[in-house]
Amino acid sequence: MDIFARAVEAARLTLGFTLFPTQIRCAEALLAGRIVEMQTGEGKTLAAMPAAAVLAEASEGVHVLTANDYLARRDAEWMGPAYRHLGLRAAWVGQASTAAERREAYAADVTYLAATEAGFDHLRDCRALTRAERVQRTLHAALIDEADSILIDEARIPLVLAGETEGAVERATQAAYAARQLQLHTHFTVNTTQPDVQITEAGLTEVERLLGNIYDNMPLLTAVYHALHARYLLTRDMDYLVHEGRVVPVDEYKGRMAQERRWPAGIHAALEEKEGLAIRDPGRVLSSITLQNYVLQYGHLCGMTGTAATQSLEFSEMYGLPAEVLPTHRPMIREDFPDRLFETREAKLDAIVEEVRQMHATGRPVLVGTDSVEASDQLSARLHGVPHQVLNARHEAEEAALIARAGQAGTVTVSTNMAGRGVDILLGEGVATLGGLHVVGTCRHASRRIDHQLRGRAGRQGDPGSSRFFVSLEDDLVRRFRDDDEVIRTVEDIAMLQRRAEGQHLDARMFLDKYERVVEGQRHAVLEQREALLDQPEYLGRLAAVDEAWACYLEEVAELKTGFAWLNLGGRDPLSEYLRTIDRLFTALWDQVELEAENEVPVRRGATWTYLTTDQPFGTGLERIMKGLARKAKSRQLWG
Repeated sequence: MDIFARAVEAARLTLGFTLFPTQIRCAEALLAGRIVEMQTGEGKTLAAMPAAAVLAEASEGVHVLTANDYLARRDAEWMGPAYRHLGLRAAWVGQASTAAERREAYAADVTYLAATEAGFDHLRDCRALTRAERVQRTLHAALIDEADSILIDEARIPLVLAGETEGAVERATQAAYAARQLQLHTHFTVNTTQPDVQITEAGLTEVERLLGNIYDNMPLLTAVYHALHARYLLTRDMDYLVHEGRVVPVDEYKGRMAQERRWPAGIHAALEEKEGLAIRDPGRVLSSITLQNYVLQYGHLCGMTGTAATQSLEFSEMYGLPAEVLPTHRPMIREDFPDRLFETREAKLDAIVEEVRQMHATGRPVLVGTDSVEASDQLSARLHGVPHQVLNARHEAEEAALIARAGQAGTVTVSTNMAGRGVDILLGEGVATLGGLHVVGTCRHASRRIDHQLRGRAGRQGDPGSSRFFVSLEDDLVRRFRDDDEVIRTVEDIAMLQRRAEGQHLDARMFLDKYERVVEGQRHAVLEQREALLDQPEYLGRLAAVDEAWACYLEEVAELKTGFAWLNLGGRDPLSEYLRTIDRLFTALWDQVELEAENEVPVRRGATWTYLTTDQPFGTGLERIMKGLARKAKSRQLWG
C-alpha cells in the first residue's frame, strides 16, 4: 500500500474519520500543485493530511502554512496521531517559540505554523553568521491553508526584520509639534478619497520657520508628512485600536487586531504621538520580504480555500497555480436572498436591525458581518433589547470559542468580516428545524471573496441556512469605485462596482509586482554572496559589510518609493526610470561592501525584532496607483 492510501487509512484508524471522495480529490489536487476551493465545513484540514504525508516522505519536510498560531497548534495536535501511525512526526511553531524550539519543529516531517512566522524565520536565517544559527531547512514544500487570505489579501504585506536606530523618536516629536501648528487649506490640503496630504508652499515656509532648514533634513520633513497623515487620514477604532498602551492596526480584510503589524516606521511613531503614548523606537529595516515572494521560494506550492474561483486568474498569473473547484459532499440547500439597496447608510442600518429582530424572534441564530470594528460597535449600540455578543478585534483571544457557539438557538453574533476563520459554526439542537443559521452582510466588500466567505458560514455540510446582504449608496464601495457623475440605482450596479474594484486591485497588484520583482532578484544575489561566505571565519568583516550595505540599500529604495513619487516623472516611463535608479543603487551597494570590508568594519549584532508593515498605509492605496496611471494615460492622449 502506498503512502497516500496508508494516510487515508491512518485517518480512519487514529482519528475516526473516513475521508469523503471530495476530500480525497482535494488531497490529489494539492499533490498536483493546485489551489483547491472547498466550501466551509467540508473538512479541508483532514483532506490536507494525506497530501502533507506524501510530500513529507518525498522531501526534507513540508510546511503547512496557516492563518494564525491557534490554527497551527490545533491542526498539528489534531492530525498528530495520524502522522505518528505513518512513522512521521508533526510539530508546530508559534510566536513565543524559542530558536531551539523552532529548529526542532522545522526538523519534523510536517511543520504547522502561521505563514508570517515562517517568513520571519527566513529573514532571520538570511542574516545568520553560520549555518548552525539557522532554524529552517531548505524550503521544499508548502501547503497553504486559507490560501486566498495568505496568497491574495496578505501577499503584498512586507515582513520586516528591524534593528536599533537613532533619532526617530526625536523626529516624531518635533514633527508632531510642527503639524499641530499648520492650518488646513492654508498650509496643507487633505484628499480623503485618494487618500493623500500635500503641504503647500506656505506650509513649507511655516515648517521651516518652526523647525529650521528642512531641506537639509529630509527625514524631518518626511516626519511632518507622517504626522499629518496620522492625524487626518487614520482613524482610531477604524484603522487602528489603542490596546494595552499600544497602537495596533486593524486588518482591513479580517477586521481583527493585527498584533504583529506596524505601519511604516515614521507613521507608526506619529500615531503613538497622536494618541499620547510612549513613542517606541520604530527600528531600522535590516531585511524585508513580502509573503508572496517568500512562498514562491518553495519547490512545491499548493493550497486550499473556501473561495478560489473568483481569483483563479491571479493564482495563475502570480503563482503559476491553477485553481480547481470541488463540489460539496452533500447538496447545498442554503437560501441566498437578494440584496437590499438603500439610499442612506442610516436607512440601511435600520433595516438590518429589523432583520435581526425578526430572525431572533423565531429562535434562529444570526451572524452579522461588518467591515470594521467601528461598524460592529455602532450596530451593537442599535440592537438594544436583543441579547447579542460582539466579536471584533478587541476580543481576538476569545474568537474561536465565540464563533463556534454562534450556531446555538437564539444566539446573535455581531462580528467583523472573517472572524473565526478556520473554525466551523455547528448548529445547536433543534436549530436545523428552525431554518439554520442566518447570515447578514452589512455591506458589499471590494472583493467578492470576502462576501462569499461570510455567506459560507451558513449551510455547511448540507445544513439549512440563509443569507442576505444590505447595501447603501453611502457605502465605501460606492464612494471609492463609482466614476464621476456615475448613477448607481440597482443591486446590479453595485455588483458592477465590485467587479470593477476587483479588476483595479488585480491590475495594481500586477503593476506593483513589476517594481518589486527586480528588488527580490537583487536580494537573492546578495544571499548568494552571503552563502559563499558562510562558515568562513576569515570572511566574517565581509558578511557584516554585506548586511550593512543591504540595509542601507533598503533605506534608499524606501525613500524612492515614498509617496509613489516615480509615478510623476513628467512623461518619462516610470518603470524604466525606477529600474535605472535601483540598478545604480545596487551597483553602489557592492562598492560599499568593498569599502567597509577593506576598513574591517566590526561585526555589530544588536537587538532585532520582527513586524508586519504595509506599503499602503492609508487604506489599500491601490486606487491611488490606478488613478495615477489613468491620469498619465489621459495626458498622453491629450498632449501626445
